[in-house]
Amino acid sequence: MSWSKKQLSTLITVSITSFMGTFLISSINIALPAIEKSFALNAVSLSWIITGFLVATGMFLLPVGKLGDISGNVRLFKLGLIVFTLASMLCAISPSGIWLIAARFVQGVGSAFTSTTGQAILVANFPARNRGQVIGISVASVYTGLATGPFIGGFLTQVLGWHSLFYVAAVLGILSTAIAFSFLEKDVAVHGGEKKIDLRGTFVFMPGLIALVYGSSHIPSSSGWALMAFGIILLALFWIIESRVVYPMFETRLFTHNKLFGFSNLAALINYTATSAIVFFLSLYLQKIQGLSPRDAGAVIIAQPVMMALFSPVVGRLS
Repeated sequence: MSWSKKQLSTLITVSITSFMGTFLISSINIALPAIEKSFALNAVSLSWIITGFLVATGMFLLPVGKLGDISGNVRLFKLGLIVFTLASMLCAISPSGIWLIAARFVQGVGSAFTSTTGQAILVANFPARNRGQVIGISVASVYTGLATGPFIGGFLTQVLGWHSLFYVAAVLGILSTAIAFSFLEKDVAVHGGEKKIDLRGTFVFMPGLIALVYGSSHIPSSSGWALMAFGIILLALFWIIESRVVYPMFETRLFTHNKLFGFSNLAALINYTATSAIVFFLSLYLQKIQGLSPRDAGAVIIAQPVMMALFSPVVGRLS
């Protein structure tokens, strides 16, 4: 294995960004009771510290992916690192719950930029014979963040407070940004030909996703049901637009013409929905009801992501 300094630096910075996102998600779940004490948040507001990040990431994944195909991925990757790092600093100094939720939303936007473009940058900078290996390393970083987040997050929260999690993210962001600006010099366009972005679909998809998620968090109130219904209508309209537009950012044919792909994504949706909900409530239950410390609660919750990290490669080979 002989990689240039640029290739190695590219792999390191993409792997760090892959690690940061899942580490924050899993570690902040452990810190939620401590954050609740700091800002006196209710359960719905507390959940938006996690949900806001994920919604922002989901909103921007498709537009950023399409924009990367058009204009190149490196500049978007660097922009995402800057946004993520600044947002992490804002999270660390949050004076209120609303500030923290807003900063987490911005952090999710930065994560969308880096996660969407990172894999494409790896593909563009490594020959075909090495791509499987480097993508595997990047994916391993995702699982490492998921597996280590509960215990490390619990330890840091107990010893230094929940703010320390965001300071760690800011430091890693600064490191990644420095590497990216030092070695990722040329912008890389992975695909050519389609030079238009579907603005109509973008402006239907984004509010549709927000309305659906925000509305579902306020059920059973009438406004919650109304927002949820409005979100479903907008997302259905988005599907219709993408199935007819010349330059779609979401290929509906992948789902209509490939049942295996569609059901695989449905299974993943159900799986991640269930596991995310369990971790959120289990963190609160272990610390608020059972009286465990953040470190001990993290030690309990770490079992699930560790099992996922251990058995995912095995199941992948069997499939």
